[in-house]
Amino acid sequence: MHIVYKSEATRGAHWQRWLAEHAPDVQMHIWPDIGDASEVEFLIAWQPPEAVMSTFPNLKALLSVGAGADQFDLSLLPPELPVVRMIEPGLTQGMVEYVTFAVLGLHRDMPRYFQQQRAAQWQTHPIRTANQRRVGVMGLGELGQAALKQLVSLGFDCAGWSRTPRELDGVRCWHGAEQLEAFLAHSEILVCLLPLTDSTRGMLNADLFKQLPHGAALVQVGRGPQLNDDDLLTALESGQLSAVVIDVTDPEPLPPEHPFWQHPAIWLTPHIASQTQTDSAVAALLDNLRRYQRGEPMVGLIDRKRGY
Repeated sequence: MHIVYKSEATRGAHWQRWLAEHAPDVQMHIWPDIGDASEVEFLIAWQPPEAVMSTFPNLKALLSVGAGADQFDLSLLPPELPVVRMIEPGLTQGMVEYVTFAVLGLHRDMPRYFQQQRAAQWQTHPIRTANQRRVGVMGLGELGQAALKQLVSLGFDCAGWSRTPRELDGVRCWHGAEQLEAFLAHSEILVCLLPLTDSTRGMLNADLFKQLPHGAALVQVGRGPQLNDDDLLTALESGQLSAVVIDVTDPEPLPPEHPFWQHPAIWLTPHIASQTQTDSAVAALLDNLRRYQRGEPMVGLIDRKRGY
């Protein structure tokens, strides 16, 4: 089996060594070294080369090195080519940790206390217990379900929203456009873990913010183009939103003059909420390759109609 890796070189070198030890039948090349292009069956990349099928005429699947595949322009890929996103335990655990940190920080008013610290202001505020705080997670895939499981264990009043119906232990679930308003009205801390699709692009906007309880907070760990920056700033200025944790932006990085950098109610991190972990990711990759060999469905296969 011949595969090509096209992403961060250091990680690629580690994957190459790991596969040589654990799966010597898998020959991995690191871009731009592709070996004999006609023998390449699988491409693992963040961004594939242009004219991918002309480059690799016998390609059997395109695999993303990340949790999403929205960075791929599916219109440029043959409809019959399987596209697979990365699902691996290290990536999931990282997102659970980040979402938990963000929700706890917002729940305990840390943005306000950090503002007070900078102003040398010593002032306490009422404390609510977790079961008195309503947290809503948009997106109930692998990452959303894992995050909610942790939040439920901490005692939060948890809800979830997704495109189609779901049932999760300890979570009140809403679905579809007709139930979005009720879900938002319930969410004092809103966590966005939605994939980027035509329907979610620009979804975090003024219309959505006004449906949240006054003074709600937002955790944006979905995709940058989902957020309307100007509408967010207006919602913060009016008090409709009290604080925001943002890990994904459009563009990345933001220009130095962007108001998010200095805004006192925004915590901004550079897309580090969840990162593919080297060893667990390459093991997940190998498992998917073996599944393909056995004629089994690959884990993380993208539904072209949904876009995720």
